[in-house]
Amino acid sequence: MDVKVEMSSYVRVLKLASTPSWNEFSQIGLIAGAGIVFVGFLGFLIFAVMTLLPGGV
Repeated sequence: MDVKVEMSSYVRVLKLASTPSWNEFSQIGLIAGAGIVFVGFLGFLIFAVMTLLPGGV
C-alpha cells in the first residue's frame, strides 16, 4: 500500500470537485425528497395490505 500514491489520488479528486450551484442543489434535494416520499408510500401500502389480510397485524 503506497500512501503517497493514494494521497495524490485523493488530492486530484478534490481538485476536480466543485460546489454545486443552487439549481443543482435544489434538484438533488427534490429528487431525494421524492425518493423518501416514495419509500414511505410503499411502506404504507405494504402495511395496509398486511392489515387487510386475514391474520395480519
